[in-house]
Amino acid sequence: MIKVIHNDALYQIYLSRIDELFDAEKGSPEGDELELLLTLVRLYEQENFSFPSLDPIEAIKNRMSDLNLKNKDLEPIMGDAGNISKILNGKRSLTVDMIRGLSEKLGLPLEVLVGKLPKELA
Repeated sequence: MIKVIHNDALYQIYLSRIDELFDAEKGSPEGDELELLLTLVRLYEQENFSFPSLDPIEAIKNRMSDLNLKNKDLEPIMGDAGNISKILNGKRSLTVDMIRGLSEKLGLPLEVLVGKLPKELA
């Protein structure tokens, strides 16, 4: 039974389950579970962690590390390996569609992913 997250132990369990469900088809029972878990994790993080000063790229890298994801796992959202590398190295900006996809798949708040543009890209 899925419950509201009130402690770090349940938070960690949900992160592990999100990793297991990462490629679940939207609208399937697993996809619905993934969406619910991402919502609960996002809410817990907003209430318990300070994200505002976190750079969007660093947030993506941190979440990838939390979920044991590789760049290849983000290809459906961000495109080919070269594009992902450019984005994660600050040489290319995220698109609106990428921000939406990353927010959904990684459970990151949109506000974190929008962030401020690096000076080189502004």
